[in-house]
Amino acid sequence: MPQGTGGRERAGHLVKCLSPGMPLFHAIAGFFLFFELPIPIFWLIIHPFSSFWKHRVKAAFRIAAPFAWISAGALLWAFRSNLLSPTPASIPAVVAGSALIGVEIYLFAGSEKELGGRRLVGLAELTGTGELCTSGMYAHVRHPRYTGMFSAVLGAALLAGTAKLWLILAVWWVFALFVILGLEERELASRFGVGYLEYRKRVPPFLPFGIFKGSE
Repeated sequence: MPQGTGGRERAGHLVKCLSPGMPLFHAIAGFFLFFELPIPIFWLIIHPFSSFWKHRVKAAFRIAAPFAWISAGALLWAFRSNLLSPTPASIPAVVAGSALIGVEIYLFAGSEKELGGRRLVGLAELTGTGELCTSGMYAHVRHPRYTGMFSAVLGAALLAGTAKLWLILAVWWVFALFVILGLEERELASRFGVGYLEYRKRVPPFLPFGIFKGSE
């Protein structure tokens, strides 16, 4: 009957739209890769030269942000066929990847609420202002934004990543963990002094389990 046929067609269309192999998951993965991957590049421009940028705050944002996101975005787009898998992700990978991206959304919203958008984009580092936040989620981990960033990138890779993307992300993780985070820890210790050193001894960097507590 026409009505039943139409219902079956709509249901079939919905199933196809929700299929793990559809471009929807590539779009989600691509968006979060574009959003997250340039962040260490941005901080690599800002942190080592913070004394220079402190007198050129507007120029810092006008130079560092466009360079980081335009260059990373262009590379992602140019090599998208090599980085995003043409084969469907498994249902467990889709579920795990979506959950990890959900963690990033939650942590980003929480960080923005507690710090404000201006501090999240580096205004405090550039101006040498702001108070040390040790409440809320910052009472449990020192760098919830890094936790969210790593979660989102891992989630995107699970949704649509190729072996080449996983290899690139492995290098990116090492760079973010040992270079960018080291620069940030040094800047925070310089800006907040003993208060931050004591906070670092009490609170782990990424996970609220104390595994890497005070390891920096």
